[in-house]
Amino acid sequence: MENTNYSGPLAPAADGSRYYQLIVVLFAALIYVPALLSPPGLMDDVDAVQAQIARNMLESGDWVTARLNGIAYLEKSPLVYWMMALCFAIFGVHDWAARIPIVCFSIGLAWLTARIGAWAAGPRLGLASGLVMGTALGLWLFTRILIPDVILTFTIALALWAFLRTLDEDERNPRVWSNVMSAAIAVGLLLKGLIALVFPGAAAFLYLVFTNQLFSGHTWRRFWIREGLLILVCIAAPWHVAAMVANPPYFDFTWRSVPGEYHGFFWFYFLNEHVFRFLNMRHPRDYNTFPRLAFWLCHLLWMFPWGLNFFAMTTPYEPRHRRLLLLCFCWAGFLLVFFTFSTTQEYYSMPCYPALALMLGTALAREDARRWTYRVTGTIATAALAAILFLLLMTWNLATPGDISRALATQAPDAYTLSLGHMGDLTIEAFAYLRTPLLVAGAAFLIGALGAWLPPRLAIFAMALMSVVFLNAARLALETFDPFLGSRGVANALVEADRRAPGEWIADNQYYAFSSVFFYSNKKALLLNGRVNNLEYGSYAPGAAQVFLTDKELPGLWNDPAKRYYMTVEKPRLEAVKKIVGAENVVEIFNAGGKYLLTNRPL
Repeated sequence: MENTNYSGPLAPAADGSRYYQLIVVLFAALIYVPALLSPPGLMDDVDAVQAQIARNMLESGDWVTARLNGIAYLEKSPLVYWMMALCFAIFGVHDWAARIPIVCFSIGLAWLTARIGAWAAGPRLGLASGLVMGTALGLWLFTRILIPDVILTFTIALALWAFLRTLDEDERNPRVWSNVMSAAIAVGLLLKGLIALVFPGAAAFLYLVFTNQLFSGHTWRRFWIREGLLILVCIAAPWHVAAMVANPPYFDFTWRSVPGEYHGFFWFYFLNEHVFRFLNMRHPRDYNTFPRLAFWLCHLLWMFPWGLNFFAMTTPYEPRHRRLLLLCFCWAGFLLVFFTFSTTQEYYSMPCYPALALMLGTALAREDARRWTYRVTGTIATAALAAILFLLLMTWNLATPGDISRALATQAPDAYTLSLGHMGDLTIEAFAYLRTPLLVAGAAFLIGALGAWLPPRLAIFAMALMSVVFLNAARLALETFDPFLGSRGVANALVEADRRAPGEWIADNQYYAFSSVFFYSNKKALLLNGRVNNLEYGSYAPGAAQVFLTDKELPGLWNDPAKRYYMTVEKPRLEAVKKIVGAENVVEIFNAGGKYLLTNRPL
């Protein structure tokens, strides 16, 4: 049962101990429900790729092998695709329908974190931890694209809570919680592979070591291991076996990763995507790695506006709370060290966010919560407000022709292999297109600057409200970036042009460059110089679709007077394409966000 005796100014009334759950869900919903419809379009790259795979599964009936443009895509586990496909089946194929699983689990993760905290030390800790989780900047940033990490984080948090409840001597149903742990891990395996087992398993192992329970027979008798293994196998094994059978050879242990070789699903999924990625031996190398020190320090930012409370933590009194905190240190500590020695992106640490939220909640839920953390955060908010006023002053009279892509800088291609690479594109001129989001963000920081001086029992809600308003301002900014980050306008123009004059579509560059065009047009394309990165491996599979072109082959197709072609191309490649096929053979139909739709003869 939950410990509801943790009194203090943040504790709900005794007759309303469940109110903390409603408060947490409300704050999280104010952030994530609007994100269903905004930004209005799916972004190019991973965002639209995930949605199109789900659509392809629904339309083809092949729920085992993910495919893009007729090419097997063997990198990822399928559960998030199944979830999105189910939403498509119920609501129709819409971008907002694809976002439903991510939105639900983002809110659900805040609720689960609150429940874990309340179980350990009462509603006060549950409320504080849930608010941290639901309003943290990092969780919002890394759920803007349709990756399954937030769902994986939910399963890991559930598995570790179940682990702790199984060990709890006061728990009346250890068998149930032991099986919940196994089921959560199994579901995680269908979301993102072996890390769903490695992360909670390592955290649990370290916890047992530090509590001297690793070799205790009494401890192990509380776990229903045979039942748990059966549950895990029944949930996770069928898809893995089916994928191996559908994509032979079955067991290939080739210890190298080079272009031009195909070794089936088992080799690519288990060796290339797990072992070789960790060892930085994977081909293709379509990713970069975040600097190690920044990877650690950025968690103060990812947990904004709560991160300073890491420095205000103390040891709690309740034994259950102390056990939870020890598990959180094992949980977060292992994961951060793991990625310190591996290739990593900014969002890879998301599975430890609940642990960090529970640590921060421990500091926030104290009856003598440190006021200085609020005051310093308020000072930061004041500085941010001043910066926004400066930007508004600098850009208020600047013209904003076209869309924001006209004012953005261009970086080296390697910059975009990090999740937040496009942040470096911003210029002073670009902020002229962001006046409305800046005004809303200014209101958010004003709330934080003033709310920091309230008593702690009220300041926590002021900070949460600041985060709600600020993250909605960021959502509005993404709407402004929509033509640049996505290609829905290009897709609509392609569909209309193809309706008037049917032709074949050529997409310059890899699939990911125009993935939202594939989703919104639901068309296949020839990929010009696109046999790279994510589709390269599947292109060598037996029976793979022949959809790849080179610059050398392009003129023979494009200049055929008997056939019509359409081409999507990004601005940096436009002049090169015109040179290859002849500028006189290029007709521009549409452009937006630095992306062009061309055809080989007038409509």
